[in-house]
Amino acid sequence: MPDPCIICVAITGSVPTKSANPAVPISVSEQIESTQEAFEAGASIVHAHVRNADESPSSDPEKFAALKEGIEKHCPGMIIQFSTGGRSGAGQERGGMLPLGPDMASLTVGSNNFPTRVYENPPDLIAWLTSEMGKFDIKPEVEVFDLSHVFKAKEMLDGGKFGRAPYLQFVMGVQNAMPVDRDVFDFYVKTLHRLFGADTPWCAAGIGQHQITLNDWAISMGGHARTGLEDNVRLDRDNLAPSNAALVKRTVSVCEKYGRPVATPTEARGILVLRAASA
Repeated sequence: MPDPCIICVAITGSVPTKSANPAVPISVSEQIESTQEAFEAGASIVHAHVRNADESPSSDPEKFAALKEGIEKHCPGMIIQFSTGGRSGAGQERGGMLPLGPDMASLTVGSNNFPTRVYENPPDLIAWLTSEMGKFDIKPEVEVFDLSHVFKAKEMLDGGKFGRAPYLQFVMGVQNAMPVDRDVFDFYVKTLHRLFGADTPWCAAGIGQHQITLNDWAISMGGHARTGLEDNVRLDRDNLAPSNAALVKRTVSVCEKYGRPVATPTEARGILVLRAASA
């Protein structure tokens, strides 16, 4: 039987606004409701950012705490992954919510270009974020925007910087970063298997119109998939996505296409070697 596929839903991000799609959840209550719908549709990981009332990005630990509490209440067992991305804060502010002890947190181990700015991840900040994740038993998800990030993650693992093996996610389609290219994608997967082992779980995310393409590539090759309104606000060129759940359901259909069952939260925790969910 094919391995179960873990679906991660990136519910909000730091960029999409309600002017782009009214379904983008901004307030904590909206985010909890949207996450519950996505959870019931098949998502077992939620990738979470928080926003201010004016829709600007925030790194407020109190907002993260309220979001975590709501997801734990309404989505029992769901894996909670906080973002430490650079749009929501500067320096160590980006990891100010890590003492809340989410199951996972995103980590970018090098810098690269974004559409209008440099996504800065200096070595001292990477080291501090990694140390905080280890301190609070948080599994890092390394967001790979460049091939060098795969090799850096391996170097950090071999050097004992990670308390546990990271989960790597290939991100393709960000303007000025890694384009969507099948040969490059295949090389990413081959390189990960060579460096980390053939049984190492991995994920992929596509931005904008490329979301469904990366879902298809990853699921067909035994990887796991990310979807959600953070990365893409449309179902297709002519239609906005009505919800995060709708994008999750679309990803579920790709799993069905390739005969892969959708991982339950318990199965996902086993695949990723995470602690059991809080009671």
